[in-house]
Amino acid sequence: MLTQKKQFGTIDEYIKTFPEDVQRILEKIRQTIKKAAPAAEEAISYQIPTFKLNGKYLVYFAAFKNHIGLYPPPPTVFKKEVSSYEGPKGNLKFPLDKPMPLDLVKRIVKYRVKEILEKGRKKK
Repeated sequence: MLTQKKQFGTIDEYIKTFPEDVQRILEKIRQTIKKAAPAAEEAISYQIPTFKLNGKYLVYFAAFKNHIGLYPPPPTVFKKEVSSYEGPKGNLKFPLDKPMPLDLVKRIVKYRVKEILEKGRKKK
């Protein structure tokens, strides 16, 4: 499903390469991230959708044959909630045939925003 050869310039270009049902899911995830981190900027990194905040990557997401991946691995605070979605490297795998846990995505993104902002304050 993921088109490895194509070079994407925008998240819209990435999303358009998938079937309509997957496009809807990707767009819901995108909107959830935007609402949880309104100051974050959209980008493409490693040829997948990325959101950056203050120059730091906030979260990546990508569609595959049977799941949507969310990266980086979530903070340990969410360990219990994400246990059924954990992939081999700690990243999350949300099955396409199950409802997307958008509330969990929102809370993870908000936590990551807090982490990035706190690290930025410590450096100053």
